[in-house]
Amino acid sequence: MITKKIMSMIILLITLSVTSQENLYTSFTIPANLKEKANAVIRSNDVHISLKSSSEMHITKKRIITVLNKEGNDDVDAHAYYDNNVKIKRLEVLVFNNFGKEIKKIKKNDFKDVSAVDGGTLYSDSRVKYLDYTPIEYPYTIEFTSEVANNNTAFIQSFLPVNDYFLSVEKSTYTIEFPEDITIRIKEKNFETLDLHKEVLSGKIKYEVKNIQAVKPEAYSPASINMSPRVLVASKQFTLEGVHTQVENWNDFGKWMYHDLIKDTYDLSASTINIVQDLVKDEPNDVAKAKKIYQYVQDKTRYISVQVGIGGWKPFNASEVDKLGYGDCKALTNYTMSLLKAAGVKSNYTVVYAGNSQRSLEKDFAAMQGNHVILNIPQEDKEDIWLECTSQKLPFGFIGDFTDDRDVLVITPEGGKIQHTKKYKPEESLQLIKGNYTVSNNGAIEANVNVNSKGIQYDDKYWLETETERDLDKHYKKRWKYINTIKINSMHIANNKETIEFIEDVSFQATNYSKKLGDRMLLTVNALNRNTEIPDRYRNRKHPLKIRRGFKDVDEVEIKLPQDYKVESKPDNKTIENKFGSYKAEVIVKDDNTLIYKREFVVKDGEFPKEDYDAFRTFYKEVNKQDNSKIALIKK
Repeated sequence: MITKKIMSMIILLITLSVTSQENLYTSFTIPANLKEKANAVIRSNDVHISLKSSSEMHITKKRIITVLNKEGNDDVDAHAYYDNNVKIKRLEVLVFNNFGKEIKKIKKNDFKDVSAVDGGTLYSDSRVKYLDYTPIEYPYTIEFTSEVANNNTAFIQSFLPVNDYFLSVEKSTYTIEFPEDITIRIKEKNFETLDLHKEVLSGKIKYEVKNIQAVKPEAYSPASINMSPRVLVASKQFTLEGVHTQVENWNDFGKWMYHDLIKDTYDLSASTINIVQDLVKDEPNDVAKAKKIYQYVQDKTRYISVQVGIGGWKPFNASEVDKLGYGDCKALTNYTMSLLKAAGVKSNYTVVYAGNSQRSLEKDFAAMQGNHVILNIPQEDKEDIWLECTSQKLPFGFIGDFTDDRDVLVITPEGGKIQHTKKYKPEESLQLIKGNYTVSNNGAIEANVNVNSKGIQYDDKYWLETETERDLDKHYKKRWKYINTIKINSMHIANNKETIEFIEDVSFQATNYSKKLGDRMLLTVNALNRNTEIPDRYRNRKHPLKIRRGFKDVDEVEIKLPQDYKVESKPDNKTIENKFGSYKAEVIVKDDNTLIYKREFVVKDGEFPKEDYDAFRTFYKEVNKQDNSKIALIKK
């Protein structure tokens, strides 16, 4: 009887709490379908942008999010950047327990306040305030309120209702208000399956969506940003760093960036110009000059991390970088461009979305986009050269998976234009293996392998050059993890930046590599480059199949058989060809004691319908099976 009374009181308290808190501060009222696969649920997210003029913008946000477990803490996302142009007017967090009771209030001055930059004085005014809260139990709810005033109106926040996996949304609204003399442009993406409510009035646009279920990531899917619902928003008239302009297309955008943000930063001293000109005076052409200057920048400068949009969009003057020896991507790219200009070599500042996802700028929507800057050197009769100016290690003219194969904005004095960065064909991302191994009568193996990697496969490995011997040993043991008791005997690596090849010479040994069964021995023929990946299985695949980068592996290995054994049977030659790639393997008898193993594995990049995923997975399973094929040996 007492238990029933207690339960009734609890239910009553919950009901009262729910009523008083508008049902948003307790997990009890979250619809069941929104809890599925979710680490956190956005109960309500309201973004209100007031564009008071082309040079003043106020952004007010109120976000209520219920965090269901530890993995959901990152989705709280309670922070605000500020600098000389961005002022934080209000910042507050309220914390509620699972019953909707307020348990903590965090005001603006209680937020952690740190530099938005990892080092250096160029960006001393760029800072961020962020919430540092450790929950005492789950679930809990956060109400985050902020108001920011910004003198830069070039970048207007998109409407992005959901920006992560395992995150669901109960309700999300976005409103932008603007005066009559301002023209707002919009682009809507990926709302086909959602109930999007849109209201367009004079001087006001409002969007609202409800009930977006959490999604789990799937291997080999397109980047989430390319699938997420989103509304891009831009103003035709805007101000950046005190400079007012009007932009409708990429050509106008690039012209404005060059003449108003970049042009006046080419201020190298006469002495630096003389140094550069003397450095390249004996070089036969512009490419050779550019290569010499790129090395000069790598030797002289270091990178400090500042994303585009933090620390301003205008690059710092080349003279400052020349004096201090460091900068972010904008500063170092602009510095390299200034040095090239001093040497008479044409190059172009280029804005890009950097990251492994290969995200492109929107071709048909000119606006502040991108998070990184690289350098373009145009070539009349061949592929343009692209330079990553923040790296002290990358070879001249090489870009890896950070900026490859995507649309970028190349900025010239004549205007901006969308171009595509280097795309590596599978045969360009080549790994060549030449090796040999010897198997003893007791089943032990001693192996020597030479690995030559190019293209994206070079990008996967060049960093090994700076690893310690201990870390290299761990790396190679992990690479050949399918060999038990492996011991690395020697490791020699070479980074050929001229030919852009990474060369590895490794020898190793292992006991009990082969399995002995009476008079027989089973030997897995592929010892040096065995595929161990089988893509995850999905009973109900949701996303298309996306293979971002292709590659080609070519192996040739000489195998010395144990003296007391001969071949009883060997695998048949195997050839597989399909839309995803190809696989070929053969074992050739060279003499009674020697075999030659040849293998070629090619994977093509591309996007395929989700119905093709099972066939793709089957392809990898078959490759895995063939790579584990065994030779049967019998005692002579």
